[in-house]
Order: sequence, then structure tokens, then C-alpha cells
Amino acid sequence: MDESELEEELRNFGIDVHDVEAVDPIELSHVTAYPGEEVNHMEMGRVLNGFLDLARDDEWDPARVDATVLRFEDEVMNTWYAKAEWFEGLLQYRLSETEFSTRVLETLDEDGE
Repeated sequence: MDESELEEELRNFGIDVHDVEAVDPIELSHVTAYPGEEVNHMEMGRVLNGFLDLARDDEWDPARVDATVLRFEDEVMNTWYAKAEWFEGLLQYRLSETEFSTRVLETLDEDGE
């Protein structure tokens, strides 16, 4: 899957993709629709669900995703990541959705840099 296909899929999930590199790790930056003080967890979930749907449809092999959430196009709000093995664990029912979400949420860099 190339960058344009990945960007299109994430946009279908309502994500305002700023930039994406479909390498391992995948580097994604997106402009949040919720530019408050904290990253919106539901929006993070939409990003993750986009990748999970692609994996379920055999259109993406799970890889680490490094995400940068932008408050505006030139202002970093926060960063987070999800490891390939977490995606695989969820898809193979070795991890619950709660365990998966908790692991990803724990990666949030609360300092924003």
C-alpha cells in the first residue's frame, strides 16, 4: 500500500492527514479536529481503526505506527505510537480491545514535544 492509498483510507475515517510515509515504521501526522489541551482519544481510535480495517482486509501488514497530532499544520500537539505486535495481538485475539487501547494511550507524550 502506498502513501496515497493509506492517506485516502485514513481520510475515509475522518482523519485530516497532513503527511504519511508508508514505511516501517509508518510515520503519520494529522491535524486534529479537537485542538484543545489534550489529544482526543476517539480521534486516535479512528486512526487505529483505519489501520485495523486495512489489516483485516489484507491490504496492510501490521507495522509500527508513529503518529504526530498537530493542533494546526505547524504546531505539534502530541505524539503517540502503536507497535506492530499490538496490532497483531488484537487481530489474533491475544489482546483485548481494552488492552490494545491502554497500551497505545500510555504512549502519549503528555509534554507535546
